[in-house]
Amino acid sequence: MIKSMTGFGKAEFEVNNKKITIEIKSLNSKQIDINTRTPALYREKDIIIRKAIAEKLVRGKVDFNIYVENLGDETNSKINEPILKGYFKHLEKISKELKVGADHTTLHAAMRLPDVVKTEYETLDETEWETIYANILAALGDINDFRAKEGEALEADILGNVENISKLLKQIEPFEKQRIEALRVRLTDNLEALKMNGNVDENRFEQELIFYLEKLDINEEKVRLANHCEYFFETAKQNGSSGKKLGFISQEIGREINTIGSKANETNIQRIVVQMKDHLERVKEQLLNVL
Repeated sequence: MIKSMTGFGKAEFEVNNKKITIEIKSLNSKQIDINTRTPALYREKDIIIRKAIAEKLVRGKVDFNIYVENLGDETNSKINEPILKGYFKHLEKISKELKVGADHTTLHAAMRLPDVVKTEYETLDETEWETIYANILAALGDINDFRAKEGEALEADILGNVENISKLLKQIEPFEKQRIEALRVRLTDNLEALKMNGNVDENRFEQELIFYLEKLDINEEKVRLANHCEYFFETAKQNGSSGKKLGFISQEIGREINTIGSKANETNIQRIVVQMKDHLERVKEQLLNVL
């Protein structure tokens, strides 16, 4: 079944006094293109995250984000008191020498000096990571469900247009008979004109007749176009990523339609060919978003 490359998945949960939100968004792309934004604590798992995304989503431009909100009172930032006191004493001494009173602004100035605030880097707890990874997989499941629902609408539209191409192909037959009859009349009239001049080369005329019949015959193109449309339906019903394959088949459909148009030499058939091209362009546009 057809799946879209457009989707969104989300997971929210709490672990170790943290509220964690995972968001995954995907759009259409020729290949898998993954962009991850994660806190420094989880960056060591970036390769594992990318591998899971590539396996589950296969293709598309994917934006992956992890947001963390601390629920407890603890923080990783600590004030280095000995250094702060040392800075403050030096600033207080300089203030007295300059006869400038030391006040709260002196403390604020000391707080901005190097090494006063230090960050203690925590290590990732494996139990916490297991919970996060399980929720990543859940969010990927959500986005795949989203893609499947989007794919239903895509499939209806795409297959509807291919079905219309098949129906239009059947409408060519009555006009084709008219075309052949018109060609026969024209050749007969030309032959009569040549006979009036008394200068007819029967062998040359037979060669020209064969040439025109081969040049204007569209039976092979009609058979191939019908087969391509049928193959398109079969491929669309298969599981897995089929967007690229359907794109190749649509190119073959377009090739046969163009050949029929160039050989038609009949107004009504050329009008049908224009309608076929219109439906095919809609198919190609929608296929850009098929997984």
